[in-house]
Amino acid sequence: MRRFSAILACCLALAVQAAPDEGMWPISDIHKLPLKDKGLLIDPAAIYNPNGASLIDAIVMVGGCTGSFVSTEGLILTNHHCAYGAVTAASTAEKDYLQNGFLAATRGEEIPARGLTVRLIESYRDVSAEVLAAVNEQMDYSARARAIDRKLKEIVQTAEQAQPGRRAEVAEMFIGKTYVLFLYTNLKDVRLVYVPPRSIGEFGGDEDNWVWPRHTGDFSFMRAYVAPDGSPAEYSPNNVPYHPKTVLRVAPEGVNENDFVFLLGYPGRTYRHQTAAYLAFEEKIRLPYVADLYEWLIKTMEEQGRTDRSVALKHASRIKSLANTMKNYRGKLKGLQRLGLVEQKRAQEQALQAFIDAAADRRQKYGTLLAEITQVYDEMTATAERDLLLQHLTNVSLFRLALSVHEASRELQKPDLERLSAYMERNFGATRQNLQQAVTNYHEATDRIILQEMLLRAARLPANQRLAALADIVATDDPQKSIAKFIQQAYARSKLNDERFLMACLEKSPQELHKLKDPFLTLAQSLYPVYEEMRQQTQRRNGALEKLHGQLIEVKKEFSQADFIPDANRTLRFTYGRIRGYSPADAVYYKPITTLSGVIAKTTGREPFDTPEKLIQLYRAKDYGRFASPQLQEVPVAVLYNLDTTGGNSGSPLLNARGELVGVNFDRAFEATINDYAWSEDYSRSIAVDIRYVLWVTQKFAGADHLLQEMGIAPVLEND
Repeated sequence: MRRFSAILACCLALAVQAAPDEGMWPISDIHKLPLKDKGLLIDPAAIYNPNGASLIDAIVMVGGCTGSFVSTEGLILTNHHCAYGAVTAASTAEKDYLQNGFLAATRGEEIPARGLTVRLIESYRDVSAEVLAAVNEQMDYSARARAIDRKLKEIVQTAEQAQPGRRAEVAEMFIGKTYVLFLYTNLKDVRLVYVPPRSIGEFGGDEDNWVWPRHTGDFSFMRAYVAPDGSPAEYSPNNVPYHPKTVLRVAPEGVNENDFVFLLGYPGRTYRHQTAAYLAFEEKIRLPYVADLYEWLIKTMEEQGRTDRSVALKHASRIKSLANTMKNYRGKLKGLQRLGLVEQKRAQEQALQAFIDAAADRRQKYGTLLAEITQVYDEMTATAERDLLLQHLTNVSLFRLALSVHEASRELQKPDLERLSAYMERNFGATRQNLQQAVTNYHEATDRIILQEMLLRAARLPANQRLAALADIVATDDPQKSIAKFIQQAYARSKLNDERFLMACLEKSPQELHKLKDPFLTLAQSLYPVYEEMRQQTQRRNGALEKLHGQLIEVKKEFSQADFIPDANRTLRFTYGRIRGYSPADAVYYKPITTLSGVIAKTTGREPFDTPEKLIQLYRAKDYGRFASPQLQEVPVAVLYNLDTTGGNSGSPLLNARGELVGVNFDRAFEATINDYAWSEDYSRSIAVDIRYVLWVTQKFAGADHLLQEMGIAPVLEND
């Protein structure tokens, strides 16, 4: 008992002493925070006011990123890499906007940002009681998962029927415990306004990605449009700019070291409430598999596009996404190993188990809780090689198309609420568009190489994980020969790369698809039972983890005598801190602001450090306008701060103590890739492009004075 008391005292001390600035806070919880004491100069109600306009009304989701309104005419500031896919889709070898940049001098010259929508939050409410009323203790884990899934769909459908034109989503805040219904407006007509050339917007490329010091002008401007009556509408030349309730004031003076700053945005997912078993699975199995595969895919696609710009453009957006994930996972692996995070979690769980075992009532309710969670991950480990291969076989474009078509033929025969989400009426239009885009970016030579690699991996699976549906292709005396033969015949006979044929297939039944004898459809049909089995296993495991994690949160709160911030889940969050450097290694200290001199020092004249000549000349002439820092005597480029961010925060506005825009978040330092699992004042640092660099490039390099005027930046500058 004495040992348990010591462990408990230690853990409670850690809970009390935890860095108070950690946390991606749900926006409704900011009233709990001592923001005035920390340095906020405005009323927190100016940030979030449920009864009136506030800063959150200027914050939007742009695709998978965040953005913010910076003018009353629907002008949005976000990241270059958030516009990347739309810019790539608009580019050709002749009009290469990705390489050369794009500027619309007038509204009429703005071009559609294909594939992007802008989402604005309208309202939210807790629906936990409704969701959890759908389950009972007698249900097994699979039935529980199905019941919750059905209830979530029903809640969404009811909400959307009651609010026509709105988009509803239920977010799970604490696994198995709390659920919140969010209502959004989706603006479908989004257009590109200004995108700097790749040599600015992606300066440093993958080499500098997840790295500080950083010198990347990672920003772009877009505009949201609506129908003349103000309603959301698809693209039309008759549409008019959207007029937001609130816009952010741009602060051209920027920030200085140690300034208070905060950030609003839609972070993706964090996993800080997960167990040691989850982290061990990530560290030993999933992260290294995906990182190694993505590295190979990137090299393959880069080689295919090396001598043909049109092929390179087909692969550009995909490479960007894969490279970002690959380096992030490498950073996570390094962080997990550096911090010994799995062992830390195990030590915490030993203390928690001792607390559980110390009382008979807790032991009865929670005694096997941690062991049951571990058992789920042990099951996943047993078939991980097969499951990961099946999940990533969809990197083969024609197989992914075939699998989607076959799945659609089955799902569309079901009542809407019983379908997989992608095939429900509310989502099927987006699914069709995604398939059409996949055809647009299809390149056969690349696809053949990827399929060959995945089939060779299938041939190397352990005997107890082999896929019977692939036996005729890979389980032969000479798998390389049989694989080559299959690939040659499959690509010669398949028509799935024909958009008309593909769209026609979406209208067919499973029986009609079978009669087509398309090799990839046949392969998808033969593998589909395995995918269904894997989905059912995942559903059962998720049902188990939802229930078990709900209990875990209960007992952890009792143990620590403290509340927890829910993990990030793509809902609007608030985080705050200061402009601050850090020490990544012994005897090394990184200052928190980089400058234009650093851009020039890194410039080699070759990608990814090929600074445009015009920018170099502006630097040499010291033509900084009003955007030089008085302290640094030149234009700042990027800033570093100790705010708590993750993926999805790309494009989030960085705001000063007065709630004014001073930067655009775009990355984290390499040590902070571990943020998804753990945050620390010592190493968790995020990166924004400084607003002074945004404005300087926009005005001096691009000559887009009209955009500065639209944002309220004085057009006549005495010192220009």
